[in-house]
Amino acid sequence: MNDNLETLNIRLQGEVCIVEMDRPEALNAFNGQLMDDLCDAFLAATADVAVKVLVLTGAGRAFTAGADLKEMGQGSHKPKHGFGPLVEAIIDFPKPFICAVNGVGAGIGATICGLADLVYMAENARLRCPFSALGLTAEAASTVTLPRLMGHQRASWFLLSSEWMSAAECLDAGLALEVLPLAELLPRVMDRAQTLAALPMASLKKTKALMLDPVRQQLKDSARFENQGLAELSGGPANREALAAFKEKRAPDFTGL
Repeated sequence: MNDNLETLNIRLQGEVCIVEMDRPEALNAFNGQLMDDLCDAFLAATADVAVKVLVLTGAGRAFTAGADLKEMGQGSHKPKHGFGPLVEAIIDFPKPFICAVNGVGAGIGATICGLADLVYMAENARLRCPFSALGLTAEAASTVTLPRLMGHQRASWFLLSSEWMSAAECLDAGLALEVLPLAELLPRVMDRAQTLAALPMASLKKTKALMLDPVRQQLKDSARFENQGLAELSGGPANREALAAFKEKRAPDFTGL
């Protein structure tokens, strides 16, 4: 598995597949193409017997800035998969999945960490769930994964407040396993990934399945309900005001909304 897609740089090191989101000029923001390419990468890694572990990271100074607000509502890309199938492909991914958060992660850049088996962060990295500030709601089953990882109150603040969490705060909250200097991040992740890849694939898959099977359908149902909530709020007064403020580079005014 070494064919690069339009928005991804994919390479195989031994039995570890490194998937690097590669839109650094846009802080690796998710446009329709990146969404589809990443879904294809997870599906391909699922089927490829040469892959035992998948590592996700970002090119440049960001992990991913989340949804590409410049593309939102333009409909310039005809989806092959879309967001829902991407989330399901990650939930169903049967092999170890590691996030190497090399910089800022917002929106899906934060919520995807809840779907990973292991999360490692650079010291300078930080995460944000900006949904309330966009007049929207949570996604990627984060209303289930984040409370499980962080506890109800910390997850509530993270999902509701739209405030940033530092790498140290993510570590303390249980959202990250380790925090490292940026130069040490990928070497450490690859060391951990190669440790896993040296073990029997059947054992890795069975153990992950035993941990996830009891909640897998709940994750899928929650992701579906969240997407329904996103659809209900998208284009509403608060969302329109947030997008207008973004385009005009001003603070949104949610008075009365």
